[in-house]
Amino acid sequence: MAPSISRGLLLLAGLCCLAPSFLAEDAQETDTSQQDQSPTYRKISSNLADFAFSLYRELVHQSNTSNIFFSPMSITTAFAMLSLGSKGDTRKQILEGLEFNLTQIPEADIHKAFHHLLQTLNRPDSELQLNTGNGLFVNKNLKLVEKFLEEVKNNYHSEAFSVNFADSEEAKKVINDYVEKGTQGKIVDLMKQLDEDTVFALVNYIFFKGKWKRPFNPEHTRDADFHVDKSTTVKVPMMNRLGMFDMHYCSTLSSWVLMMDYLGNATAIFLLPDDGKMQHLEQTLTKDLISRFLLNRQTRTMPSSVSQGVLLLAGLCCLFSGSQPQDPLEMDVDEHDHDHKEHLLCYRVSYIIIQITFTLYHKSDSWSKQTNVLFSPLSIIASSLMLSLGAKNNTHDQILEGLNFNLTETPENFIHECFQQLTYILHLPD
Repeated sequence: MAPSISRGLLLLAGLCCLAPSFLAEDAQETDTSQQDQSPTYRKISSNLADFAFSLYRELVHQSNTSNIFFSPMSITTAFAMLSLGSKGDTRKQILEGLEFNLTQIPEADIHKAFHHLLQTLNRPDSELQLNTGNGLFVNKNLKLVEKFLEEVKNNYHSEAFSVNFADSEEAKKVINDYVEKGTQGKIVDLMKQLDEDTVFALVNYIFFKGKWKRPFNPEHTRDADFHVDKSTTVKVPMMNRLGMFDMHYCSTLSSWVLMMDYLGNATAIFLLPDDGKMQHLEQTLTKDLISRFLLNRQTRTMPSSVSQGVLLLAGLCCLFSGSQPQDPLEMDVDEHDHDHKEHLLCYRVSYIIIQITFTLYHKSDSWSKQTNVLFSPLSIIASSLMLSLGAKNNTHDQILEGLNFNLTETPENFIHECFQQLTYILHLPD
């Protein structure tokens, strides 16, 4: 896969894509009084997803060299709330700019749906924290319409503050303190400059804190190269974990798709485009593709019946070499890159395990054409390797050669180290 991407995309809290199935369903279980809002909520989530991708493509068009980091949820919430204080064409243009079609969904339902969405996202969770907030900061000489204040409070959980913008330092402090408190100290000094002529400021914050379902060991973090672009490389701390990952190749996007779960109901999706395919990814990615990624991971099943059953029990070793195995002897190796050589040897061991698996299966198939075949290649290989530790001379060599290991290419001690790591991973609690 490509070692780096030229631009980063993080649709922070872009949970609107998931809302039709997960969040609405969750809300029905906990609050039966809002069941009538579910259909509107589902329709709005689709509009929000459309806006997220539309805005991202516009930002990419304006700047094709810098990283892009934004929260579509925050932007849509802030503008929808702002629409409550506008009239006529301005009001209509704001809502249409957020991809809402007022001939298909009444404006009142849009605001009710946002209320439902924010209520769901801000629900306390012991495993996952996601908090959003909106603050209205108004010059002390002005007074907002009471109806507007009531609607933004009821629908958007927003607060209004009277500040003296003529004293820019004091006004900045009020705004920054509000954001710092809402983000639990993660965002400090948001407002660096504030014009003395300011009369109104709308501030939105979003705070997310989650724990990986399968965490990384901090002791394994080490500095490694990060490729900012084709000509720029910097050293950054890289997390490392050896294990099984939900990863597949999407030919439509020409990208690898990696999905990693948090504790609680959240999944991070990483898209790693092939070299030179970043623009193709940006132009091709849609909410339907993301929904398909999430749906397919839950519906991958074995055929309901087979004429001759085969269960490669604990054949998890096949997953370690990726979905497109390549003979490691044909891969390029940098003799001065110790980490690369080490990973290549691990790859070579897993590749040999796959070969042994199918060799054993084909032999068992020739022995018995009528009966089902049930075996664990991992158990057989591990047992034989363990036995080799007590053997000598020709017997020792024959065991390892029978397992397709070439000791001139892969040191014996490394074979045992790889199996030690593999055994450790398989015994991790889940």
